[in-house]
Amino acid sequence: MRILLVEDHLELSHWLAKALRDAHLTVETAHNGADADALLHTQEYSLVLLDLTLPKMDGLDVLRRLRARGGTRGKTPVMILTARGGLDDKVQGLNLGADDYMAKPFELAELEARVKALLRRSQGNEALVHTCGALSFDTVTRMFSYAGAPFPLTPREHAVLEALITRSGRAVSKEKLFDEVFALADDVNLDAIELYIHRVRKKLENGVEAGSPDGAAITTLRGIGYLLQPRSAMAPATLK
Repeated sequence: MRILLVEDHLELSHWLAKALRDAHLTVETAHNGADADALLHTQEYSLVLLDLTLPKMDGLDVLRRLRARGGTRGKTPVMILTARGGLDDKVQGLNLGADDYMAKPFELAELEARVKALLRRSQGNEALVHTCGALSFDTVTRMFSYAGAPFPLTPREHAVLEALITRSGRAVSKEKLFDEVFALADDVNLDAIELYIHRVRKKLENGVEAGSPDGAAITTLRGIGYLLQPRSAMAPATLK
């Protein structure tokens, strides 16, 4: 899940970005309205966290321009985070198409809960827990488990596996995985995805070797992408 955080207070931006990354989210930042508008015009995000009082372009103008674009990008969920907590600003933001509104100061735990709720809603994931064989992902805690035990992953391994399990049974292209795992500022190329696929695949295989029940496996579909399936549903020749 790639999030755009638009906040001109650098210390707060750094703190929020770290907290969200610790919650297994990919975060990009913009520190003024013009940069945010440019990113929203060219990139796709799962959620935007938007301050209102911004240099170069006010946050409400950023929101207005985003909604006016229409299409998939124009429907991106937006949560306003601002010190402008007056009723008029709140009503205007919601009328312009904001999906949620939090006034500063706020509690981090509440922010994380609201972010998770918006992401679940925007992805159409009604199920709170996604499963694939012995592997499960809880969309509330954002934690993986394997045969009932915690399944440790690095943040990028987590992002890869989340993208696959929430689309279990459907192929996910390398380009889509790349967009969800890496931020624009990351100095990596598309083939970096293969490294993380390899690492996640090995961890899933280790779970099977440790005696876990029916596990999950990642299949590479050449020219199409990657597919997560229960091992029991796969032909023996395709298991790696």
